[in-house]
Amino acid sequence: MPDFSVIEKAISSVVAAPATLELLRDLHKQALTEPPYVSTDGQAESVALDRFVALDPDKCALVYILLRASRARFVVEAGTSFGLSTIYLALAVGQNARQEGSGSGKVIATENEPAKAARAREHWARAGQEVEQWIDLREGDLRETLKTNLPERVDFLLLDIWTPLAMPTLNLVKPRMTVGSLVVADNNIAAKTGYKDLVTYLENPENGFRITTAPYDGGLLVAVYVGVNV
Repeated sequence: MPDFSVIEKAISSVVAAPATLELLRDLHKQALTEPPYVSTDGQAESVALDRFVALDPDKCALVYILLRASRARFVVEAGTSFGLSTIYLALAVGQNARQEGSGSGKVIATENEPAKAARAREHWARAGQEVEQWIDLREGDLRETLKTNLPERVDFLLLDIWTPLAMPTLNLVKPRMTVGSLVVADNNIAAKTGYKDLVTYLENPENGFRITTAPYDGGLLVAVYVGVNV
């Protein structure tokens, strides 16, 4: 039986309406009871179609806190799946936008599988405008959907996706990053081989990033863009 206490610890870090917190609780329970999936462990990609493949609750809480602390308002999520982590992103973006008084902010979510995109939309609808209004879901191959109509700046990139797409995604998003923009990638230890190109790029100081790994299950890579010549 999964340890559901981690769910309560995670959602205690989040500011949200009671109905949204209950939704998060429900979705986390579903995600925790499914078999784990890592894109580089030999399982076929099709295996993931019926699974959440979601960030663990403690990782979701950290992402939410990083977003609030950095006042991020423009986020790209590579690998939305059933939209669980997207709820955390949207909550933080909406709260940051209101705090800044601009009313401007967006989570650009990406999902290649239509069935998963439909499920994600259902989940966001349950949360209502607290979440829905901040999300722009782009269906299809993100190597195409992220080519155009990105915000002038991207404050945060979440990579929770088939690892061969991690570096192509960063290539598309990096031109929009400014000093202080963050990159978070899930399972960088468990999927070390798949993330090799990404980590090599981020570890090279000439590319302007500083990188660390948070010691969560499977690893959670966190990188900050500090600019070049720093």
